[in-house]
Amino acid sequence: MGNADPMPAPRKYPDELRERAIREVQSSGRLVARLARDLRIHKEALRGLVRQAEADQGSRPDLLTTAEWTKLTQLRE
Repeated sequence: MGNADPMPAPRKYPDELRERAIREVQSSGRLVARLARDLRIHKEALRGLVRQAEADQGSRPDLLTTAEWTKLTQLRE
């Protein structure tokens, strides 16, 4: 289909909401499911955001960081 760059999928949740939700989970100790319900975010989406934030912060060495995912994607193109 040509050399056109694929458009990234639109984000369902704004960055500000994502950052707030991650901060709340990490600082409050509240359960992800309860916080997700309060913020109207799907609990598995919030769980994934928290996991990725932990990887980016270095506390999840078992996961790739966002920078590593970006590099891997570039190498696959």
